[in-house]
Amino acid sequence: MTRLESALQGELTPEIEQVAAREGVKPEFVREGAAAGNIVIPLNTRRQNLTPVGIGAGLKTKVSASIGLYGEAGDINTEEAKIRAALQAGTHSVMDLSVSGDIDAMRRRTLEIADTPVGTLPMYQALAEAAVKHGSSTEMGVDELFEVIERQAADGVDFLALHCGTTMDVVERARNEGRVDPLVSCGGSHLIGWMVYNQKENPLYENYDRVLEIARKYDVTVSLADGMRPGCLADSLDGPQVHELVILGELVSRARQAGVQVMVKGPGHVPVNQLKETVGLQKSLCKGAPYFVFGPVVTDIAAGYDHISAAIGGAISARYGAEFLCYVTAAEHLGLPDVNQVREGVIASRIAAHAGDVARGLPGVEQWDREMSRFRKELNWEKQIELAIDPERAGKLRKDRSAESSSGCAMCGKYCAMKIVSEYLDNKQTC
Repeated sequence: MTRLESALQGELTPEIEQVAAREGVKPEFVREGAAAGNIVIPLNTRRQNLTPVGIGAGLKTKVSASIGLYGEAGDINTEEAKIRAALQAGTHSVMDLSVSGDIDAMRRRTLEIADTPVGTLPMYQALAEAAVKHGSSTEMGVDELFEVIERQAADGVDFLALHCGTTMDVVERARNEGRVDPLVSCGGSHLIGWMVYNQKENPLYENYDRVLEIARKYDVTVSLADGMRPGCLADSLDGPQVHELVILGELVSRARQAGVQVMVKGPGHVPVNQLKETVGLQKSLCKGAPYFVFGPVVTDIAAGYDHISAAIGGAISARYGAEFLCYVTAAEHLGLPDVNQVREGVIASRIAAHAGDVARGLPGVEQWDREMSRFRKELNWEKQIELAIDPERAGKLRKDRSAESSSGCAMCGKYCAMKIVSEYLDNKQTC
């Protein structure tokens, strides 16, 4: 019996109990959400070292960090350092998006290190192995693709990102309507390349029941990825994106009928004025499935600062119902992130997630901010640093202050306006 089926039968599993305790909600709330498909708990039956994480409606917004081998310079030890940095910074999940090198070894190392849910995109490995075996990734066989999907699930991967809704009809629509930036989804573009070269329908769509059979066997959560993710503001909410979203909604229903947990991955570039509409459309068409958004970045010009652009988009998206944020680093669009950029990307996404949760009015979330405000009023630097979302950085910045300002605020030193006004306002005596 899968987690979805046990929730439908009213069972309060240990995983549900653990998620409820961490979220500060009642176990029955989590069970009801899981039964409805509005909450998922990605947890492969073969994982041993995982702390269960709940993603979905009424729970705190979660953050995912991506790592992986890429090119000849790809190194497992380097990626391991990134994983550890992401975990230390508070990521709630890790995605191994390796496209080259010893992908099996990288995935197994990731599963060994991370005590969070781990996701992968099997198409990358299937195409890489086909290129070695056949001389070209376009010669990938359908059975070879599904062998990789099962291999990754059997290793213990908790959620699989699969472009099951990118059909030939959607591709033709994109071709006919035209786009400023046709394809930015790496997995989606490689899949479409295979489809166009072989003049065949998407094998993940044609064999979706086979996908669900594997997912059910290992109780893996399916993450329906969007091949038509807009890569610039001009393409946001265009025909191909919405067309694919309609198909993804149908696939969500089929997954639930098969007893498989499912979430939907969302767009990359979305202007601020379309974020509410974008999240609302996904929630409507995909029957309330948890929304895993890439950023979103809210402008096309932030090269070198896309982690900031994504934090803006992520906060607003979380406010309107997106429950899972894929981090974006400063290296987005430019290259691969280093360890520091990975850490910074996680922190930026966590700030966005928390801001969205505050705006949604989740019970208890605002208490963190209230406590920080109280310690600021008291000029209690030690507690402020302790409560900061990134205590390490806060501590370093505070240490740089001069001795003169140690008893006052960071701007005014011994003439601290906050201290003077607080003393006046706290004086209850009247003349």
